[in-house]
Amino acid sequence: MGPSRGEAKPARLIDSGCWRRIVRAGAGWQSAAMTLILLMIFGAAGFAWWNAARAAAERAETLGRNACRAADVQWLDQSVHAIGTRICRLGNGRLGWERTFRFDYSHDGVDRHSGRMVLRGGELVSFTGPAMATVTPLRPGDGET
Repeated sequence: MGPSRGEAKPARLIDSGCWRRIVRAGAGWQSAAMTLILLMIFGAAGFAWWNAARAAAERAETLGRNACRAADVQWLDQSVHAIGTRICRLGNGRLGWERTFRFDYSHDGVDRHSGRMVLRGGELVSFTGPAMATVTPLRPGDGET
C-alpha cells in the first residue's frame, strides 16, 4: 500500500554512472515545470529587449536618412550601427536605455564621413553629422531681394 495523504513519499536512490542522488517520488515534474517557467520568462525578456532595440534602430535610421536629405548629402550603406547601450534616467524620472548609433554619409560620393546620434528612450538627445545645406547663388545678386 502506498503512503497516505499526510505521510512523506518514499525516497528512491538513482544511480547514474558516478552520480548518486536521492529523489523523492513525484518531485521530478515540479523541477521540470520550474525550468519551463524560467525559460519562458527569460525568452520573453530577450524578445522584449530585441524588439526595443530594433525599434530604436529603425528610429535612428529614419533620423539619419532625414538629416542627410536635409543637408543634401548621400546617406551611405542605408543603415545605422549600434555602438553603445547604457542605462540612464529618462525625462519622466524612470530608468531607461540610452542607445548610441553610427552612420556614414558622403558629400560627393567619393569621401566618407561618420555621423553619430544618441537616442534616450525614443528621443534624440545628441546628433553629430552633416550640417544643414546652405544655398549659394550661382551669379552675384541672384540670392538678394
